[in-house]
Amino acid sequence: MKLPIWDLPTRLFHWALAGLIAFSWWSAEYHYDDLHIWSGMAVLSAVIFRILWGFFGSSTARFANFVRGPKAVVAYLRGSWHGVGHTPLGALSVIALLGLTALQVALGLIASDEDGLMQGPLANLVSMETSDTARELHEILFYVLLAFIALHVAAIIFYRLGGKGLLKPMITGKGEIEPGIEPMRPGKWWAAVICLVAAIAITRWIIAGAPPFGG
Repeated sequence: MKLPIWDLPTRLFHWALAGLIAFSWWSAEYHYDDLHIWSGMAVLSAVIFRILWGFFGSSTARFANFVRGPKAVVAYLRGSWHGVGHTPLGALSVIALLGLTALQVALGLIASDEDGLMQGPLANLVSMETSDTARELHEILFYVLLAFIALHVAAIIFYRLGGKGLLKPMITGKGEIEPGIEPMRPGKWWAAVICLVAAIAITRWIIAGAPPFGG
């Protein structure tokens, strides 16, 4: 029987982030610097929203319900873990991707190009040398992020070949759940709105130079 697994905010975040990362690559590759900066700000809003939603969202979106210790990972690998949402091993992938994306954005915030003509909104808070280093790390880290994304896609294909589709539930929100397993407990719609407004507000504050610390 198909029951709710993923809430709408989580699914929208997932696909929005995928599209924004692709657009960020395209805008950087073809030197649309203004678009790249605004795309990065959109990624920042998405990441902040997901972090907040990880505390106030549905049961399968909350970090407390899917970030588990080594014992849970071992139990999953042995086939003795049963639950809904992110598996203990999948949770590691989620945290890694979220962390790498956040770090990538953070580096972009303080980076500047070689001529100093284009820079992140917080570049004035650091020295030119630090800003140059941030730009170099920003470029390198993208390939690390790309590798993790490739691993994520490979895992989806692996599970699909094993008879378990992960893609469709992230579109429809519903999937097969083992008998006796509690389905997703939805979050409140107003909590999603508050998280989104807060994410946008924080992003706007950063765009303004994070006053009174800068700007």
